[in-house]
Amino acid sequence: MDDSLRSRRKNEHIQLALDTYQTAGTDFDKVQLIHQSIPSINKNQIDLSARFPHFTFKYPLYINAMTGGSERATEINKQLAQIAKACEIPMAVGSTHSALKDPNAASSFTIVRDAHPDGIIFSNVGADIPYEKAKKSIELLNADALQIHVNAPQELIMPEGDTQFENWLTNIQEIQENIDVPVIIKEVGFGMSAETIQKIKDIGIQYVDISGRGGTNFAIIENERRPLKDMAFLNQWGQSTIQSLLEAKLLNADINILASGGVKNPLDAIKALVLGAQAVGLSGYILKYLEESGVDETIEHMKQFIEQMHVIANLLNASQLSDLKSVGYVLSPDLQTYVDQRSKVIHRSN
Repeated sequence: MDDSLRSRRKNEHIQLALDTYQTAGTDFDKVQLIHQSIPSINKNQIDLSARFPHFTFKYPLYINAMTGGSERATEINKQLAQIAKACEIPMAVGSTHSALKDPNAASSFTIVRDAHPDGIIFSNVGADIPYEKAKKSIELLNADALQIHVNAPQELIMPEGDTQFENWLTNIQEIQENIDVPVIIKEVGFGMSAETIQKIKDIGIQYVDISGRGGTNFAIIENERRPLKDMAFLNQWGQSTIQSLLEAKLLNADINILASGGVKNPLDAIKALVLGAQAVGLSGYILKYLEESGVDETIEHMKQFIEQMHVIANLLNASQLSDLKSVGYVLSPDLQTYVDQRSKVIHRSN
């Protein structure tokens, strides 16, 4: 693919992400948290910082991977980095493949480090990239971690997709063994099963971003780019973010869970943390707000988002992130049925 076609595809992705963004089918509304009427803590005592083996997030929130590789993407990444800096949250960039192939595209990614020089920044590559290029992706941003995105449905629906998957796992392992920053295996909106998380853990990866169905939907986006738009039957493919978190809980794997996909308010974010996530990512949600309201209003909105997460934690009598793991909750009947059926399979295989 030549550089102009690659840039055009990036712009198509941005516009289609804005046009098709959805929060239907997320399952967040199928989880009810149990209110505590007499809290034993004050709001100013709440500290929701997320401590990982390799870094600490001041708040359990981050801007997830979106874009790069075009002029429009350059401006968006600059604005997202400004938001991340003002709100003191980490940020991931979109796939850096365009910059690895064309040095002229590098500035659409390096603008993030320029705008947020001291921030926690994640670089991003696909599961097929050689480890030498993965290293270059990290160097491009002086990145604190490397997201490796796994996007099989997107590639299969994409008209020009790469459908060679057989070496993904071994390639991920080779990258893991040859770079100096932590690797985060990231879905792109189709969720993760317990079996997938176990595979990832077995090769020594310490972080996964389960990125469930319900937010930016690359099945819809890539189907819109198909001449016949003939694969709409995959629009609801995959597990929701909530289902993916429940899969991880059933597995009980010793791995750091990040959650994204369809988070539309602070209550959704807290529900994800209660169900085992250690931080929550926003992508389509924040992109749409930025497009409609601009940088300054988005900064204020995200500060309020964080503040409201603390309010909900107070209502749950949770003074720190670990306290949220013991918060009571009730699942809807269909979610409980999902858990019961998957529990039998997962426990049998383990």
